[in-house]
Amino acid sequence: MKQQLPLYSAVSSRHKRKSPDGVATSNLVCSARVGSNEELFPLILGLHVPTGSIVADVTHGTGIFWKHVPKAKYKLRATDIKTGVDCRKLPYKDTSIDCVVLDPPYMEGLYRRAKSHLAGAGTYAAFRTTYSNGERTSEGPKYHDAVLDLYFKAGREAYRVLKRYGVMIVKCQDEVSANTQRLTHVEIINEYATLGFFAKDLFVLVRPNKPAVSRIKRQEHARKNHSYFLVFVKTNGDNPKGKGLLNGVARRLAGDAGRAKRDP
Repeated sequence: MKQQLPLYSAVSSRHKRKSPDGVATSNLVCSARVGSNEELFPLILGLHVPTGSIVADVTHGTGIFWKHVPKAKYKLRATDIKTGVDCRKLPYKDTSIDCVVLDPPYMEGLYRRAKSHLAGAGTYAAFRTTYSNGERTSEGPKYHDAVLDLYFKAGREAYRVLKRYGVMIVKCQDEVSANTQRLTHVEIINEYATLGFFAKDLFVLVRPNKPAVSRIKRQEHARKNHSYFLVFVKTNGDNPKGKGLLNGVARRLAGDAGRAKRDP
């Protein structure tokens, strides 16, 4: 009589399958959130920027992003055009920063060549104060291309000052310019890829209040009530798969700390 084959392979005690690590949870950072900048920004930092990192917020403004971030958690370098520091020409050495935060004016109306034509008047004065120095632009591209020009130049400068596996967090919003839909976040992602940045993550922030206009004849496009936080990693053009980007940053920070102890 033939012996019946086993229904499963016998596994010796020496080759037991390892139990997976981790715990079950629903307490996760999600890609879309209804809320405010100061609520979402600390979650992005916690997910992508190790504690102790040198973070250069190059468009710091009123510091609203940092409202709920413990001061001792990161080494913050806060600069802005109002303090005389242009995000396109930073006062930092090459490969000296762990993380760069960029949140420039993303409304084309803040880049007009006549001061009387600048957006952000009246009830939007706070927006203009926070995101723009309130001065007209005298040269360079116009309209939406002026918005992109600033993002692209600031991205190149951030790439210069970031260490390898450094993180860049970019705030942006799509807009309709000259009755044409401009997907700003896509344009930034494509350009930054040519610089050597890897698009690691994307967050959608939905405003909690409903937008309104004072006058309208016919609506042509959906009203924008969301913005983006884009997370890039400087990979120097390397394929990031399997490299553990955040772990790479953490290892580098640990190495920096070790060298500091050896060479006080």
